[in-house]
Amino acid sequence: MSKIIEVANLLEDKLEKMLESFTFLKDENEYLNRRIAVLESNLTEKTLQLDEKEKSFKLLKIAKTIEGSKESTRETKLKINALIREIDLCIVQLSE
Repeated sequence: MSKIIEVANLLEDKLEKMLESFTFLKDENEYLNRRIAVLESNLTEKTLQLDEKEKSFKLLKIAKTIEGSKESTRETKLKINALIREIDLCIVQLSE
C-alpha cells in the first residue's frame, strides 16, 4: 500500500512541476507575442521612415541635377527628359 502512495505522491509532484512549467511557458509565450507585435510595429515605422528619406534623397538629387551643380548639362537634360516621361506615364494612367 505504501508503494502505491509513493507512486501517487511522485505522480502528484511531477504534475505540479508540469503545471508550473506550463504556466511559465504560457506567460513567456504571451510576453514574446507582445514583443513581436512591438517589433513589427517598429519595423513598419522604420520602413516608412526609410521610404520617406529615400524620396527626399531622390528629390534632393533631382534638384541638384537640375541646378546643374558639378554635373554636365547633358546629364541634367537626361534627368529632365526622364521626369517628363514619368509625368507623361502618370497622365496616361490617370486618363485610363
